[in-house]
Amino acid sequence: MIVYYLCLVMFMLGIYCLIAKKNIVRKIIGIVIIEYATNLFLVFIGYKHNGIAPIITPEMQDNIPAFAAQSVDPLPQALVLTSIVIGLGTLCLMVALAIRLNEKYRTFDTTEISSLKG
Repeated sequence: MIVYYLCLVMFMLGIYCLIAKKNIVRKIIGIVIIEYATNLFLVFIGYKHNGIAPIITPEMQDNIPAFAAQSVDPLPQALVLTSIVIGLGTLCLMVALAIRLNEKYRTFDTTEISSLKG
């Protein structure tokens, strides 16, 4: 149960970085921390103590219900793999936008970029 609280603390740290910091790079780091906390939470949801890998062998074909009760749920793992790929794409987009903003305004501080419109 403590790992869920640690995921929550990590998520709240990312929210703090996103809201309280003025630097665009720190905001990007906050978004990445939120993403990692969510991925970690999804992995912990699918975890089962003393669980086995969800690979059906010929010995286990006879007793599928017992195998399903012992095996780890593979769906959260697949969701996390998809989330990692999507997160990498969004991270690249955020970094590219931050670089373009730095080239135009010569700063990463959001308070100094006053000519941005909604």
